[in-house]
Order: sequence, then structure tokens, then C-alpha cells
Amino acid sequence: MKTRQILSRLLRYLRRSLPLLILALLLAAVSVILQILVPKRIGDAIDTIVGPGDVAFDALWGFLRTAGIFVLISAVSSWLMTLLLNRVSFRTVRDIRNDAINHITRLPLSYLDSRSNGEIVSRVITDVDQVADGLLLGFAQFFTGILTILGTLTLMFLTNVKIALVVMLLTPLSLFVARFIASRTFRLFREQSLARSAQTSLIDELVGQQKVVQAYSYESRAAESFDACDEKLCDCALKATFFSSLTNPCTRFVNSTVYAACTLVGSFAVISGGLSVGMLTTMLAYAGQYAKPFNEISGVVTELQNALACAARIFELLDEPLPAVQEEGPELPDSLRGDIEFSHVAFSYVRERPLITDMNISVRAGSRIAIVGPTGCGKTTLINLLMRFYEIDGGTVTFDGLPLSDIPKSYLRRNIGMVLQDTWLSDGTIRDNIAMGKPDATDDEIKTAAKAAHAHSFIRRLPDGYDTVLGEHGGGLSAGQRQLLCIARVMLCLPPILILDEATSSIDTRTEWKIQDAFQLMMKGRTSFIVAHRLSTIKNADLILVMKDGNVIEQGTHDTLMSGDTFYRSLYLAGSQT
Repeated sequence: MKTRQILSRLLRYLRRSLPLLILALLLAAVSVILQILVPKRIGDAIDTIVGPGDVAFDALWGFLRTAGIFVLISAVSSWLMTLLLNRVSFRTVRDIRNDAINHITRLPLSYLDSRSNGEIVSRVITDVDQVADGLLLGFAQFFTGILTILGTLTLMFLTNVKIALVVMLLTPLSLFVARFIASRTFRLFREQSLARSAQTSLIDELVGQQKVVQAYSYESRAAESFDACDEKLCDCALKATFFSSLTNPCTRFVNSTVYAACTLVGSFAVISGGLSVGMLTTMLAYAGQYAKPFNEISGVVTELQNALACAARIFELLDEPLPAVQEEGPELPDSLRGDIEFSHVAFSYVRERPLITDMNISVRAGSRIAIVGPTGCGKTTLINLLMRFYEIDGGTVTFDGLPLSDIPKSYLRRNIGMVLQDTWLSDGTIRDNIAMGKPDATDDEIKTAAKAAHAHSFIRRLPDGYDTVLGEHGGGLSAGQRQLLCIARVMLCLPPILILDEATSSIDTRTEWKIQDAFQLMMKGRTSFIVAHRLSTIKNADLILVMKDGNVIEQGTHDTLMSGDTFYRSLYLAGSQT
């Protein structure tokens, strides 16, 4: 993404705070104009000192008093301008983050699965912060800088054309130097941003899996991996900062040369009588004021380049295509019955590696479907297709005769309840987590669901019962307790279609048998898909789908599949021997 495009995108966000920007600009104008008038008053004050014992004190104090008032008003205006720019900047950051999070929640799972959590978090948190820093520094300098350049240049021409021409012709050289260096540092700051993202991902991974790290004595190798990542970030940051730091000294050298030339020309003008000492003082002050914005602009090049590189990564995220918006389809009933048909379905995560090539499944409403097979055979993929987490590449899937593509995702997922092997609990109370799918549930409904899931007993023993606040990912609860809460969450909603993917994998055997009884009641009259490695738990399923290498190779009941020399029989017997 080009710099011009990035700036254009940022300006769209800034338009939302246009009134504040205009007011900040007006305050900047007031501050700069008064700052420009101060040297003129100082010069006039110097000219009141004609010689020894010949000083017009009344005029002197008048000029100094006026200069003091200008300085005070200018300082207040500058302070107010900074407050407004802070508000604009943080509002912009807030809007960008809101858009980023809203975009992430609607992105297809294929995008999220292909990138680490740390990388996405780095873009939303760290990169947006870098944009905020660049905006704060950049806007404050550019607002006042442009006005200062125009104002001082105008007054210099009105005072002395020769000195004004010297300053005007030489000072912009510093800007060209800054631009030359900046054009070559953008790539370095982008590399720095990528290295920072990789480091964030690694930290997220190591901290989140610290038990595994320590269990396998991986600490030293983890530290080595982090050192390598940290060294790369350090190297990128040093290079970017070094090259960008050349800007300020180079521009200061140019501006010091300009100041010396201005002093030399002005001195000759004073000697020849064409300029007073006070006016020369004013011109030198204007020369410094005129050069100052170029120094400041070159000084913020580092921050601006860093901010632009980070903004490019954020906009790359925001530009990721979203799934097509579901158009108005056929009128849908209040709920689905649960008749599901897979016809010649094809799917692959990577186009070059087909996974499912010709899947055909017919499921009657209210039946219990068990999905079995070795690891990596496609069981979870089948669940992903049912939930429309991924779109099929070919064939058709229908629910109650309706094509899956015509059913809005929100409607589909209201009609399907999932309990996964991987539990997820949000920060909040136990009551909030159970009621996630039904926010308007009453306390009695929540407790009934918890009792059905055999979670009520351990919840009562917690300090605040159902009002106990859970930490990150359900911190403070065991894996089994977290899974019981996820089961209670589904039992509260009781949708017409259920998906149980190793739903009792973290629960002890005694509790599992109780949960199985609750599941039997819950699944009665509901279309249910059960993914289980313990095949003894799915013997009563109405239909067993045996998967291998992404395809359903066998279908039937437990007795039918056990009666022949089937792949299912070998799986079942192998499980019985363990």
C-alpha cells in the first residue's frame, strides 16, 4: 500500500472529528500569529535604546508588556490546541480499533486459522498505538509548522527582501534532505513492525503454553527462540532508528548555515544604514522561527514513518475480504427440523490438496449420528461445514430441503448447539457464561441447566456461587469444570440440532456416565452429531459415519458395521483392547 493511500485512509477517520480539527487549526493560527508578532515587538523595544542614557522607557515597557501578553495568550492557545489534538487522535484510534475488531469477528475462519493470534493482537494493539503516537506528534508539528513558515516568510519580505530571499532559498534544502532519508526508511520501519509482530506472537505462545514448556524442560530452547526473535527486532529497530536519525542533524546543519548567511547579509545592511539593530534582531528571530518547523518536521519523520508502516498493516487487516452478505432468501420457519443432506460435497483447506472429494450423507430429523475415524480423517472438518465456518467447494448441503447457502448464518447457528473439546469461557460471572446463548434466561432456567449438566454442585461451593467472576479463559476452574459449564450453556438453549465434539473428554468417568444420561434426554427428538474417540459411547447411535482421509467410507448402525470385515470393526476392537 502506497503512502498516499495510507494517508488518504487516515484522513477518512479524521473527518469524523472535523469540528475539533477546525477549532484546533484556529487555535494553532492564533498561537503562531502571536509568536510571530513577539520578535517584532522585541525589535521595536531594542530600537527604543538609542544610546547611553537615551532610552524611551515608556515605549520600551509598552513593547515588552505587549510581547508578554502575546506570549501568554499564545501559550494558552497552544495548550488548548494540544488537548483538542489529543482528543482527535484518541478518537481516531478508538474508531480504528472498533473497525478492526468488528472486521475480525466477521472474517472467515480460514483467515484466522492461517495466522497466529499474536500477529493479529499486535496489529490491533501495538500498531494502532504507534499510529496514535505519529498522529499526535505529526499533526501538532504540521499545523503550527505550515502557519509559522507562511507567517514569518510574509513578515520577512515586508521587512527586508534580500534577507528574506536568502532564508527562503536555502532553508527548504533541509526539507529535501529529510524527504530523501524518509523515503528510504519506510521499508526499515515496516520490517521493524513485522519483527515486533513475530515477537508478540512468540510471547503469546510461550506464556499461554507455559505448562507444556516446563513439563518438557523446554525453558532453555524457548529462551533461545525468544533471544533470536528479540535480536532480530533489535537489529531492525537499530537500523530504522539510525537511518532516520540522520535527518535531524542534516537539517540542523542546513539551517545553521542559513542563519549564518542571514546574519552576514543583515550585518552589512546595518552598517550601510539600511536596517536598524532592532530590525536585524527581528529578522534573525524570524529566520530561526522559519527554520524551526523544518527541523521539527524532520524530527518527527521517524515517528511518522513508523506510524505509516503500522497503519499499512492495520489497513491490510481491514482490507481482508469478508464473506458475501446474505441476501434475503426464502421465508424460514421458527426453527429447523433437522433433515440434513450432503450430496457430492467437495472441500479442501488448500486448493492443491483435496480433502473431501465426494461426500454423500442423508440424515433424518431427530436421529443420532456418530462420526468416528482416525485422527485427521476430517471429523472436525465435517462439523465446520455444518456450521458454515467454511464454505464447501462443490456439491450441495441442505437443511430441511433448503440449500445451506440460502440460510443466514445467524439463523443457522441459533438452531445448532455445540459443545467442543476445547472449552472457551469469557471474563465474567458463571451466570453470564452459562447464559451466553440466551441472555434473557432467568435464574431458575440457568440453575436447571447447570443441574442437568451436573455443574450445580461445584458452583454452589464457589465463594459467590453463580456470581463468581471467572478469570481469563475460566481461570480458577479445572478443565472438567470448564467443560461442564459449556455443556450447561447448550442445555440452557436446547436448539433442534446438537453437535457434541468430544464433549466429555475432560470429565471423570463417574461424572461422564451421569452426563451421558443427561445427553440422552437432551438429544431425544433432536438431530445430534456426536464425535467420540471412545466408540463404546456411541453404540446406540442411529447412524455411524466412518471417515478416513476426508471421506465417509462406511455407514450403518453399530451391529451392521460389526457384522463384517469393516474398518469400523478394527477401530472398535482396537479400542476395546486398550
